[in-house]
Amino acid sequence: MAYMVIEEQTDSILHLKRSPGIRSWSVLVGIGSIGLAAAYYSTDSWGWKLFYVVGCLFVAVQNLEDWEEVRFDKNKGNAVLKNFNLYTRILTMWSKSPEQVVAQLQHIRAVTVDEERVRYLGKGYLVVLRFATGFSHPITQSAVLSNRSDVDAVAQLITNFLNLNKPSFEDKLRLSPDSSDGTGSDNEKNERLSSGN
Repeated sequence: MAYMVIEEQTDSILHLKRSPGIRSWSVLVGIGSIGLAAAYYSTDSWGWKLFYVVGCLFVAVQNLEDWEEVRFDKNKGNAVLKNFNLYTRILTMWSKSPEQVVAQLQHIRAVTVDEERVRYLGKGYLVVLRFATGFSHPITQSAVLSNRSDVDAVAQLITNFLNLNKPSFEDKLRLSPDSSDGTGSDNEKNERLSSGN
């Protein structure tokens, strides 16, 4: 499964989405099947059988991964991260809107790939936005267990879109010979003073 898929990509917009993967749906089907089997082979009343099925489905939905998306918009100058959780929506009777985080593009300083331990399953990877304030935020809540190269590709895509791999104006000033030690400006002042005399 790919880490995220491209929903839209233009010069000014980059829209990425992620849905629950095969592993997540397999867990849901497996737990749901346990409930159905318990109800089918049980000699309990219909009320208990219904409880077995609903209980297992409830646990299965709770373990289902989120629907997630991130939209970078250069025209608006922001990045909008949305998170949709089926378990929460069921509990709130579909009245809860998706969770949303809005960040300003100008504050993003880097895009990195972080490693995360996934219980019982090993290593997972996710893309993290690094801000100038020192704050960081992952673009997805759950890590992906697939090849890291998929996650690296998404991080590089975002980096290129935001032009984070190009030196900024401040970096150019810092690297220029005239501004590194101030000698260039002092020499120019001395030359102007000597020519004036």
